[in-house]
Amino acid sequence: QHGAGDGLQHILIPGEDGRGGSLVNDGLQHRHLVAAPLHVALSEGGALTGEGQSLPAVEVIDPLGEGEGLVVIAAVAVFVGHLHGDGGEVHRGGDIDAAQGVHDTLLHYHQLFDIYNDYAGCNNLKTVNDQAGVAPVEVDGDIIRLLLECREFYDATGGKVNVAMGGVLALWHDARTAGLDDPANARLPDRAALENAAAHMDFDAVIIDEDASTVFISDPETRLDVGAVAKGWSAQRAAENAPEGLLISVGGNLRAIGTKPDGSQWSGGVENPWNASDVYTASSSYVSGVNMSDMALVTSGNYQRYYVVDGVRYHHLIDPDTLWPARYVDSVSVLSPDSGAADCLTTGLFCMSLEDGQKLIESLDGVEALWCTPDGEVIQSSGWAGHEKK
Repeated sequence: QHGAGDGLQHILIPGEDGRGGSLVNDGLQHRHLVAAPLHVALSEGGALTGEGQSLPAVEVIDPLGEGEGLVVIAAVAVFVGHLHGDGGEVHRGGDIDAAQGVHDTLLHYHQLFDIYNDYAGCNNLKTVNDQAGVAPVEVDGDIIRLLLECREFYDATGGKVNVAMGGVLALWHDARTAGLDDPANARLPDRAALENAAAHMDFDAVIIDEDASTVFISDPETRLDVGAVAKGWSAQRAAENAPEGLLISVGGNLRAIGTKPDGSQWSGGVENPWNASDVYTASSSYVSGVNMSDMALVTSGNYQRYYVVDGVRYHHLIDPDTLWPARYVDSVSVLSPDSGAADCLTTGLFCMSLEDGQKLIESLDGVEALWCTPDGEVIQSSGWAGHEKK
């Protein structure tokens, strides 16, 4: 167990009807898994228990920040098969090895993309930020690849996905953290400070030298923050090196690798943002359920990470144009073969008008989206229905 959480409270795993499960980690939910009957619960001692048997727990870590938690649901098929099988011993074998591989990959990316902590022998994004205006930093090739993809989506979304706005995001992060720690004295970020930080969020200040594998921030006050894209990008890289038959859940990101061991598709659900619950049950409310194999389902919404000032909720998705939490939609979900692209797109779509978002999605092959609007409408892109559970 790593990270901010004290432990996994319970796991709902697929029932015999093939429906997906749901997970809760200290009240921070993985909001894409369709609820199913409770078959397995995690005891305080750290073992999965169910139907009178005790099994080793699937490890839960928090490699990508802010207590969102990571669950690699690699051994579910083994556990379910065991619980409903012949009662033989639990086989850890390849499924556990695969889960460990995903764990190690995501932990590696967490260290590379961390903007808060240093790691021995590692030049990460904190190193790059610390050297802003000073000198180029030689970095791992994965940092180069991530930033190049971020630049592509910066252009594709008209600047709505901007990892160079770390200074603005830091002001909101600090205000939200202080407000959650002391709700009675919650305050908004200072507007003048936001505008000053916004003067230093030009992506052109991020100079990427692929040949030398260096990154240099030419403006000493510009800061990188890849929190909007790193989870999906990291999950995609992990999926590309993992065997089929796994479902990776990282915060609001699901990535299905192939099908379930029985050949059926994984199930994903988009939670109702107007009736979001702290704990999943079989009666949890969803606006859409989809079938998934070799696909990613990613959602950005205003109902999970927020704080309240004078009775008004302020969420964490900041519009680069207004420097304020975006108000176009309540949630947006993207289906894509690439989890990194889906993560970038949900952030961008959340910060643009419905009309602009629809135009963008319809221009992309193999990508679909679902919007939940403030007036209670659920709007799908032209091909979303083709993925829905019947």
